[in-house]
Amino acid sequence: MEIKAEQKYMLISPKKVRPLADLIRKMSPVKAIEILPFTGKRGWESLAKVIKAALAGARERGISEDSLKFKEIQIGEGPRLKRGRPVSRGQWHPYKKRMSHIKVILTTLKAETKGEKEEEQKEVKEEGKNEVKENKTKLKKEAKKDKNGTKS
Repeated sequence: MEIKAEQKYMLISPKKVRPLADLIRKMSPVKAIEILPFTGKRGWESLAKVIKAALAGARERGISEDSLKFKEIQIGEGPRLKRGRPVSRGQWHPYKKRMSHIKVILTTLKAETKGEKEEEQKEVKEEGKNEVKENKTKLKKEAKKDKNGTKS
């Protein structure tokens, strides 16, 4: 089962949030929330807020937090605010305030084990088919021996 949470128009550059997303991508969501405040980066608050929202959605559906992991963390670019600063001789130096869209998708660990079970079942079926083929060839050989060896 997938749980999605998204926060758009965060007034922080995606360039500043992406290293944090790379840091926590392999962790469990609960551990990621614990570690983010100690990273020393400004974007941790916005990222933690989205992860907490996803965990709240999972709790609402009755899924325990321990059985979740990150499927996907996307840090996309939002619109840019065009601003500027006045400088000498009546000139203007423009700059852009970048925004980011943060999207977190959590998945349950049980979903993966179901996929593994299906693969195991396919392997068992294939082994069963091979055994059936072997048994058929043995029976055919025995039937030929019986026809050739006896006189009726």
